[in-house]
Amino acid sequence: MLNKNLILSLLFLCFSFSLIAQTDKSEDKPEQEKLPKEVVIDSVIKISKPIDPLRPAKAAFFSAILPGLGQVYNKKYWKVPIVYAALGTGLYFYIDNNKQYNRYRDAYKSRLAGFTNDEFYYDTDGTLLDEPRISTDNLETAQDFYKQQKEISLLVTIGLYALNIIDANVDAHLMQYNVDENLSLAPHYEFNEINATNNLGLTLNFKF
Repeated sequence: MLNKNLILSLLFLCFSFSLIAQTDKSEDKPEQEKLPKEVVIDSVIKISKPIDPLRPAKAAFFSAILPGLGQVYNKKYWKVPIVYAALGTGLYFYIDNNKQYNRYRDAYKSRLAGFTNDEFYYDTDGTLLDEPRISTDNLETAQDFYKQQKEISLLVTIGLYALNIIDANVDAHLMQYNVDENLSLAPHYEFNEINATNNLGLTLNFKF
């Protein structure tokens, strides 16, 4: 009788454990089925517009034809007044220095030819003077000075013109450069079905 009760008790316990195990499995199974096999959060490159490799060359070409046109092509309209102000200043000094150079050169050449009627033989009221206001040696010195200033002004103007082309080219490059933060570092999550574990990590991407 004792053995029979013991056997029945053992069978009851085994049956209970079996039901509990099946219940646990039935409760865990829907959760696992809801989980996707693999979830990856990774870097995504979003390109709203296709990259045009010729765009920088086009911008530089437009600025070479007409200063400021490359900036308009890049839609940097606020730079156009700066470009023309810079070039206008350089041209103004070149023209002014060239004018002064021609004044002193013409007077110097007139003195060498033996004439005494250049503009420096007259005062501001137009009265002829016995002695010129500027000597011949000073005319030569002034001529050399303004010639040097004219050449410097020309070089500065050419440099500003080249800078206008470079600015348009660089702007066109930067407008197409992707600076999305997701390109550098992103989290990575994956559910491993073999051992039912979660794999977490970081994904580092380099784009050339």
